[in-house]
Amino acid sequence: MLEFVLPIVFVMLTIALVLNLYRLVVGPNTLDRVLALDTSYINSIALLIIFSLYLGNPLYFEAALLIALMGFVSTVALGKYLLRGDIIE
Repeated sequence: MLEFVLPIVFVMLTIALVLNLYRLVVGPNTLDRVLALDTSYINSIALLIIFSLYLGNPLYFEAALLIALMGFVSTVALGKYLLRGDIIE
């Protein structure tokens, strides 16, 4: 059953990443671009986890955790920059 579902999930996540890239480039304002960046790192985490399940290698779970940590920090930094114009006070 997993051999049938995983390729479908790969395709769906790839389509989601392409649509996020489109919103990142064409986004009408900065908030849309930040949201597209946030969504793209969440989709890349899901893609890494699905790839790890496909290979049966738990090493990719650590990479997904690091991407999640860096994505959270970058989203907070971008939000603070957009609100105040400076990251470090």
